[in-house]
Amino acid sequence: MIATDVSVDQETAIEAMTMRRVAWRIVPFLMLCYFISFVDRVNAGFAALEMNRDLHLSPSVFGLGGGLFFIGYFILEVPSNLAMERFGARLWIARIMVSWGIVAAAMALIAGPYTFYLLRLLLGAAEAGFFPGVMLYITYWFPSAYRARIIGWFMVAVPVSAFLGSPLSAALLDADGLLGLRGWQWMFILEGAPAVLLGLLSLYLLDDRPGHAAWLAPAQRTWLTSRLEAEHDAATLVPPQTLWRVLANGRVLAMALVLAGSTANSSGIQLWSPQMFKAFGLTNMQTGLANAVPYAFASVIMIGWARRSDRLKERVWHSVLPLALVALGLAGCLWFRSLPGTMVVLTLAVTGIYACKGPVWAVATEWLAAGAAAAGLAQINALSNLAGFGTTYVVGIIVGATGSFSLAMVPLLVLAAASTVTMAALGRSRYAAPFSKSASVPKI
Repeated sequence: MIATDVSVDQETAIEAMTMRRVAWRIVPFLMLCYFISFVDRVNAGFAALEMNRDLHLSPSVFGLGGGLFFIGYFILEVPSNLAMERFGARLWIARIMVSWGIVAAAMALIAGPYTFYLLRLLLGAAEAGFFPGVMLYITYWFPSAYRARIIGWFMVAVPVSAFLGSPLSAALLDADGLLGLRGWQWMFILEGAPAVLLGLLSLYLLDDRPGHAAWLAPAQRTWLTSRLEAEHDAATLVPPQTLWRVLANGRVLAMALVLAGSTANSSGIQLWSPQMFKAFGLTNMQTGLANAVPYAFASVIMIGWARRSDRLKERVWHSVLPLALVALGLAGCLWFRSLPGTMVVLTLAVTGIYACKGPVWAVATEWLAAGAAAAGLAQINALSNLAGFGTTYVVGIIVGATGSFSLAMVPLLVLAAASTVTMAALGRSRYAAPFSKSASVPKI
């Protein structure tokens, strides 16, 4: 009995040391990469404060160009994730980052509607596969009991990118005239360059699998590999299938709708909220600071909510309640049209958007078997981002036709409500628990 207890204690100690070391090695770097990717994806929202006037871009033109990002993203999402499985995560993540950094900096060359459309389409194509690739990469390194908090830490880079990137982008807009370039051109160049540098650095910092990690002790590599293989062999709700059957799987499609309530609304709000705040007569810097406030709250709550999901070993209601908060916040935009009121309701919506991400993506990774994960995760992310094209474009049309940002939030509200109902329905269906209710999860 004593020998058994010692063995259990030793395994617990190995688990704690292994997961702590893996988390510190991988997560901060991936957070930084995602931070830069989202800055490059949505900084057009701040560029619009000056660029739209310089190039005579109407709200509908800006909405269409903003949405075209998601078309390129959608087309190449699944092929990119399949390529990552073939060529390895380290090489493929580096390729994605270098290519998107080059295109993001090239946004400084926009000369009118058509170059705006082309470069936004190319930016989506270049970035395609990064997010689902990282989700797949997380399944290579983290057992299911850790994933909500790890995904939460990784994805906190999104609200942080808005919190820090908003005043930074606003400040860069004031760099007018330097070397004959406008401030919005400098913003694109200086915010695109870090992606190229980080892509090259990833070749040295990332390893494809735990078995390749020389920085783990042999006992740690053995424990982690065995634990992950045991989980991959367990029954899941989406087993290995042919590619097309995975892409058309009902649960995969339903999870895409659930994620759309977060992903598409996140992109829509980040692209349009700077103009919403600017409409109250704020300066560029005041707009940047006001836009940062909702994301400061979301960054804190997102981490705590994901940790709570892991601690209670519950996913569904930790997804449903934040999605309902998104709908409530967006509904508030119809009634609260002052600057303080807009700040409050957008804070509610943004907090819900990011609080749900850890639990929702944990559900997705737990449902997908190893053989279905690459295509399934890419399909979920691709479709949820494709919804971003529709919402962004429709918001632009409504703003152009009515001049009302409040009315333009209605499509986002409808999407959030549909996502909430879908997640609740999935929760009522057969749900396979990914780990024992009695299992302990060491802190990392």
